[in-house]
Amino acid sequence: MQVDLKGLARNNVLRVAINTGNRALVQVRDGELLGVSPALARRLSEEIGVRLEPVVYSGAGKVFTDADKDVWDVAFLAVDATRARKVSFTRPYVTIEATYAVRVDGPVQDVDEADHEGVTVLTSTGSAYDMHLTASLRHARLERSGMPTESFEEFKAGRADLVAGVRESLERFFGGDPAFRVLPGVLTKVEQAMVLPQPDDPRIKVLDAFLARAIEDGFVAAEIRRAKS
Repeated sequence: MQVDLKGLARNNVLRVAINTGNRALVQVRDGELLGVSPALARRLSEEIGVRLEPVVYSGAGKVFTDADKDVWDVAFLAVDATRARKVSFTRPYVTIEATYAVRVDGPVQDVDEADHEGVTVLTSTGSAYDMHLTASLRHARLERSGMPTESFEEFKAGRADLVAGVRESLERFFGGDPAFRVLPGVLTKVEQAMVLPQPDDPRIKVLDAFLARAIEDGFVAAEIRRAKS
C-alpha cells in the first residue's frame, strides 16, 4: 500500500492541484492554504513521506485543462462523467451546493425563475455548474467568463442577470453588499473527489482507499467543521 501510494509522487515531490476558487474547500489566510482539500493534500504527502508542492489555481476549469500537461499529480474536482474520459475519480469526500447571486432589483429572485426567455446566466468557464447549466438550460442564455472571481466581478459590473457559483464563494464575494443577494435555493449539488490525471488509472483504487480512511476516521468531517468555525 505504501509503495503504491508513494508512486503517485515524482522525485519525492507530490504536486497537488489546489483550486482556491472553491471557497467551500479551500481558504487562503495570510498566504496559507486552509480547508479540507489542502488538509487532505498534506495528509497524503505526510503518509507517503514526500514533500508537498501545491499547484494553485483560481478555478476548476483550468485544473481539468491541465490534466494531460504533466503539471499536477493529484487534484480535487467535481465528479462528472465527461471529465471521467480524461481523469480518474475516487469516491466523493464532500457534497457542496451551487446557486446564484442576483441583484436585489433584478428580474430573477428565485432559482426556479432562472431558465426563462430573456434571462442571461453567467458562469465560470469549465466549472461543474457550467457543465450542469450547459446540459439543463432550455430558455435562458448562458454566458461564460474565466475563473469564478472573474465571473463575479463582471456580474457586479453589470453583465448578465445572475451569476452561478459555489454558495460559499458567492457569499464571500457578495456578502455585505446590499445591492446583491445569494439565492437560498440550490442550482445543483456537486460531489467533490480526489483525482488522478489519467482515465482508468489503476492507482485510483489506492488513492480511494486513502480517502476512505480519511473519511472513516473523522478527518474529513473535522476539517470541514474547522473551515466553518
